[in-house]
Amino acid sequence: MNSSRNIRTITRTAVAVSALLLAGVTLSGCSALQDLLRAEPEAVRDESGRVVEGGENDVFSIEVGDCVTQDVSAEAEEVSAVPVVPCSEPHDLEVYAEFTIDGEEYPGDEQADTLATEGCLAEFGEFVGLSYEQSALDYTFYRPTEESWNEADDRLVSCLVGDPAGQVSESLKGAAR
Repeated sequence: MNSSRNIRTITRTAVAVSALLLAGVTLSGCSALQDLLRAEPEAVRDESGRVVEGGENDVFSIEVGDCVTQDVSAEAEEVSAVPVVPCSEPHDLEVYAEFTIDGEEYPGDEQADTLATEGCLAEFGEFVGLSYEQSALDYTFYRPTEESWNEADDRLVSCLVGDPAGQVSESLKGAAR
């Protein structure tokens, strides 16, 4: 691995109060309350699931192929929401893979980082078209926190690729650079 790259760890954050509110909203079927709680509307997807209009998405609802307009890793260690846009618009990162960490007990921050790094590196070349060592692109990931693991049963790691040179206005899938 190129030691000059700066791979940052980003963890998901889950707030018990938010989970309770969301559960209440889901049970009541009251989407108006959910809209009031959300600062910005969620991204709009077409029938195929592709983002066609940007918005603020819960970090648990982003999907492979989603593009994020700002590198939230530069701002915070824990992330709960991310701005998502169509990949044809300028963006910093694109979700290129997702996988789960197995186990009943939280593995600890260091082991969670190791598992996320290994999993994201294993998927990098398939998405980009070059191995990480050969590529000019970089990656980061969102991984569970101990809190989200225990309170929200979060096991998901989301891998994101970006260009250290700046924003792009296209998908990096198959970029081979």
